[in-house]
Amino acid sequence: MINYYPFINLKKAFITTLLAIALISAASAQQPGQKWHYSMSVEPATKKLHVSLELTGKLPDTVAFKMPTWTTGYYQFMNFGKSVSDFIATDESGKAIDFKHPDQNTWKVAVSGNKVIKLKYDVEAIRNFVGGNYVDTAHAYLSPAGIFMYGDKNILQPVTVNVQQYPGWTRIATGLDLAGSDSTQFKAPDFDVLYDAPILMGKLEKLPGFTVEGIPHDFIGYKMGIADKQGFMDDMKKIIEVGLGIIGEIPYKHYVFLGTGPGGGGIEHLTSASVAFTGNGLDKQAGKMRLYSFLAHEYFHTFNVKRIRPIELGPFDYEKGSKTEMLWVSEGFTVYYEYILINRAGITNGLEMLGQLRANLLNYEKKPGHLFQSATQASLETWSDGPNGRVADEFNKTISYYDKGPVLGLMLDLKIRHETKNAKSLDDVMRKLYYSYFKKLKRGFTPQEFRQACDETAGIKLDELFEYASTVKEINYHLYFAYAGLDIDDAWKKQPGAWNGITAKTQKDSLFVTAVEYKSPAWESGVRVKSKIISIDGQPATLAALQALSTNKKAGDAVTMEIEKKGKVEQIKITLETEMSRSFEIKPMDNPDELQNAIYKGIFEGGH
Repeated sequence: MINYYPFINLKKAFITTLLAIALISAASAQQPGQKWHYSMSVEPATKKLHVSLELTGKLPDTVAFKMPTWTTGYYQFMNFGKSVSDFIATDESGKAIDFKHPDQNTWKVAVSGNKVIKLKYDVEAIRNFVGGNYVDTAHAYLSPAGIFMYGDKNILQPVTVNVQQYPGWTRIATGLDLAGSDSTQFKAPDFDVLYDAPILMGKLEKLPGFTVEGIPHDFIGYKMGIADKQGFMDDMKKIIEVGLGIIGEIPYKHYVFLGTGPGGGGIEHLTSASVAFTGNGLDKQAGKMRLYSFLAHEYFHTFNVKRIRPIELGPFDYEKGSKTEMLWVSEGFTVYYEYILINRAGITNGLEMLGQLRANLLNYEKKPGHLFQSATQASLETWSDGPNGRVADEFNKTISYYDKGPVLGLMLDLKIRHETKNAKSLDDVMRKLYYSYFKKLKRGFTPQEFRQACDETAGIKLDELFEYASTVKEINYHLYFAYAGLDIDDAWKKQPGAWNGITAKTQKDSLFVTAVEYKSPAWESGVRVKSKIISIDGQPATLAALQALSTNKKAGDAVTMEIEKKGKVEQIKITLETEMSRSFEIKPMDNPDELQNAIYKGIFEGGH
């Protein structure tokens, strides 16, 4: 078999599988008879969390307590240990126990024959983000990975948590199971589950709940701003029902959306989703599409990532991070399925869904990163590049798997449908992965196993598609889009006006460069982002004067600019050119055949 994965070969896949099994075995070797019970309270005035642990049972001579460096679903190092202060360890009588703090995320406590260890420490809660901890006077959003320490090599230890309600606050919402009848006592079978269940508490609003297949679904949040609450939840029910229809079962006993309030970001969890939004824009179709796509994305992760997952994503390495080259599938395909979910739920139509996918395609085709970084590389390097690539770089040689991934997902869906006469689709691949690996083998899949599932579903080898994922080879969109009777305009065409390649904005009466297109006339002349344009052809620089160059000049004309770059003033000459670009407009072909029509309807008209 031709192997297009430059970072993973069959031998490495076998080793990865053995390593995952070894990690599970090691993590499973929990200390018998130990009881981990946490208690936590919030202090809005100081923006701190007060945390205590009582650890009882058979204990080793030294317990190394570890704070994770990251939280699942957000593939960036958070270094939660830096927010810990006032750490104290005592025995059962309250006598202080010696401890060492060898690194930012580790506290080693000398047990000395004690059967009880008590810890107390504070956690700063100032980051208003779905991956962090935040407290104000009206609510708190809590990320357990940044609050509760685990015992080194003891992740699969059961744990209970008491969350003390702050006076005047109304609700505690979380995906954790209750430990009993007390609404403030929660339990988790292990720290993986605890860390994957954030807690929202405060003066919260609960929207009308619903059940799907007898499973309760709730939406609880802070400052959500939903006007038509019942209509909104009716739409959410349709989205969940579409997800059920794709996979065939619901893998949880209860589910809650946690609306964290104004802000940005969303993170998926096993039995919940943390989503920051205000509900604004639902009165217009564009705003409705954005919000429902966002919510559908985080919900579909319940399947794709939390259960259908690359083998590296569990058991997790909370110190070094769990790196995988498959985020173009885990995140990228989830973007594709967010469009599918809201389309099949009747919230969008085919043309709107095509517009969403075209936006993703433009996001990477219009940037130079697509010439340098593959989807598999973007997945591996997200820990250093960031989730959207190195967007702050002067010259961005990266892409986002959130953009190329959904287009590859569409192309894979199109190819499978074409080869099977629309009898099978990408849905079949997702079901195969869910039932074969998550349900049967209780693990994730390797890159080769993912590829095998795709090949078996299509009935042919999909070498070209996987080459598009693992290389920067130019994609033949025409071939794949034609399977659904669609034409895509990827021809290079001359654009009107004289082109310099600069995008700028005015700040405090000065003109600053915000973007320079790669290999444009301005780029070749040395103009870079954050440069200050002082003058244009001897006249004070204004945004209007810069924009007028397009119409007042012609290709071949020279423009002199005085710019300040990195504190140095220099004069440059830019020779204007004619811009060549591709629109990637997508439209239906004339007279598609029966199979093309069926495939189009199956994907874009709420089909299956």
